[in-house]
Amino acid sequence: MVGSSHEAMHRIFQKDPALLTRALQQVLRIPFPEPRDFAAMNVDLTEVEPVERRVDTLLRAETDQGTFLLVVESQGKPDERKRGSWPYYLGYLREKYRCEPVLIVVTQNASTARWAAEPIHVGVPERPSMVVWPFVLGPENVPVVADETEAVRDPALAVLSAMTHGRGPKAVGILESLVAALKTLDADSAAVFVQFVDSCLTDPQARQMWRDFMTTVQYFWRHPLAEEVREQGREEGREEGREEGRAHERAEIILRNLQWRQIDVPDSVRERVLSSTDVDELGTWLDRSYRVADARELFGEGPAA
Repeated sequence: MVGSSHEAMHRIFQKDPALLTRALQQVLRIPFPEPRDFAAMNVDLTEVEPVERRVDTLLRAETDQGTFLLVVESQGKPDERKRGSWPYYLGYLREKYRCEPVLIVVTQNASTARWAAEPIHVGVPERPSMVVWPFVLGPENVPVVADETEAVRDPALAVLSAMTHGRGPKAVGILESLVAALKTLDADSAAVFVQFVDSCLTDPQARQMWRDFMTTVQYFWRHPLAEEVREQGREEGREEGREEGRAHERAEIILRNLQWRQIDVPDSVRERVLSSTDVDELGTWLDRSYRVADARELFGEGPAA
């Protein structure tokens, strides 16, 4: 599971799906057709096999050029496993729904944005069978909305700007402009946007500044919807703790199996097993722990792989 900052970076597009297509058109200069309608879809991509696969946000966009599936992934840091997951997501969705999927990665980190923008080649390097080229929204292309008039004209984009750039000297102008924009919205929408921004401000000074601003509009901060978003973030944290507990339990079982089978466990193997937080990876190692002859074979480094 993930933290609240991760959630906010993609859930803003659930709150305002049109922001996503505006970002494609205006920020990335992609000639994406104008949607007539949006619908949220089930993010669970799990098949019959007991391997859980979920995207962060999945939207269906109906346009004059056909139906598109907008797959939004919030990415905090580079993760090479995603380069295996993303082609699967797109292939699965295209086959299941018979319409074109579009992958959009959202990040607050410039180096992560550059990593995510690299094409993913599947197959023979000289002639790949598939190339996945994500669209990326990050600090290097999301506009800095520090003008009050611009923020009022497009409050959702101003929120995305604050979530992406809310650190350093830019933060003051961005957050001040956003306060003015929020006052033009209904209380329900403003309350959710307030919490999204608060979740994404990693700079302590910027976060304190934002909370100071919100003391002038306490209704937004205390609104039930804002509290609901905060509670969802707390629940995600609790679930993350449960997931870490399951991973640690599997790691301990793996090591006990090897000890019971009188197989020597080098420190490097022990550290790798105990440091893993991937429940699926640990499940594979657990299965192998019943039959390997050498502890290093847990990782596919021998005939038991």
